[in-house]
Order: sequence, then C-alpha cells, then structure tokens
Amino acid sequence: MTEGKHLVKTSVKDEQLIAKRRQQMIGAGVKLFKEKGFHRTTTREIAKQAGFSIGTLYEYIRTKEDVLYLVCDSIYDEVFERIESVGAKNGTLEELVSAIRYYYSVINDMQDEFVVMYQETKSLPKEALSYVLQKEQEMTEIFRGILNSCVQSGALSLNDREIDLYAHSIFTQGQMWAYRRWALHKNYSIDEFTDLQVAFILRGLGATTKGEL
Repeated sequence: MTEGKHLVKTSVKDEQLIAKRRQQMIGAGVKLFKEKGFHRTTTREIAKQAGFSIGTLYEYIRTKEDVLYLVCDSIYDEVFERIESVGAKNGTLEELVSAIRYYYSVINDMQDEFVVMYQETKSLPKEALSYVLQKEQEMTEIFRGILNSCVQSGALSLNDREIDLYAHSIFTQGQMWAYRRWALHKNYSIDEFTDLQVAFILRGLGATTKGEL
C-alpha cells in the first residue's frame, strides 16, 4: 500500500467529526473546482458550499491545497476499494473483461471527480503530488496483476514490458470517458463505449474475442 501519506493538519481531535467535515469539504471542492477551477475558487466559497463558516473550515485544513489533496485522495480510495476485489483468480479473459467493465462503470459514476483530478492535480504541493501519483500507480498495478495472471494461465502471451504498457493503457483509456465526455457522450452510451474499448484492447492483446465477452 501507499507509503508516506500526506498529513493534513487539524486542530480537532474527534476522528469521526474530522471524517464527516472533510467529506463535506470534498463534495464542495469537487463542485467548485469543476465549475470555477482550483485557482479561482476561494476557501470562503468552499466553506459556504460545505455548509459551515470559514473559521470552521480552518479547524480541519490549513490551505486550499489541502482540500484539493483530500479530493484526489478520496477519489483514489473509493476507486481502489471498488475495483480491488475484481481480481483474476483463474487468469481468464472473462475476468479481465469483467474488471475493465467494472472499472469503466466506476468512472461513469465519478465523472466530475475524475475531471477535477485530471485538471487540477498539478496544483498540489510536491509532497502531496508524489503521494497521489503513487496511489495512481497502485491503481494501475491492479490491472497489471490481472494481465500477469492471464499470462501465467496461458490466456495471453505478453512480456513484462507489454503487461506494464497495457495496464497503463486500460487505466487511462477508461478515464477518457470523463475527460472527453463533451465529445464522446454525443455519440456513445457508456455501454457502447465500454464494448468498443474492450474489443479494441482485446485485439491489441492478440486475444480471441468471444460473443459472451
């Protein structure tokens, strides 16, 4: 798991209250960063959107960058929790396809969050950015593990460099549904997009596609 977690300082001792207030900040941050961008959003606006005073806000964070970090961290935590269990027990193509489909459905559910993360991660302080990028690598490792299981079972024939590249490809191609939604959503449903991406990925992997996949 990720090491060197960035510490967001707080003057509050109640862990449950910290979690509750920060979740409110995260929701407010996603909405405002999407609408106005990170740099044009103020901490006062975040506090108002979250439903409490600016004084209360600063009991739970120290800077606006802290809110952005909490947004990015929570996105990866949620995505990781939702797809971690979709592993490859038998190393079959069916398991790979199921994992891809599930991951793309998660992106569909969290489109605004992925857009904010894509646009604003660069604004994080160096330490926090390093941590967030490490978490992104862990997400990619899920697909690397599934691909490696498929190789071990004989379902795919790939070397380590190919496995690594395809893991990154699967991870980023799914996020395109959020980043390029202004164009893609005019012509495709999420199901159509996923079906075409699965077929594209399997062809690239040299896998034999079957109707049930």
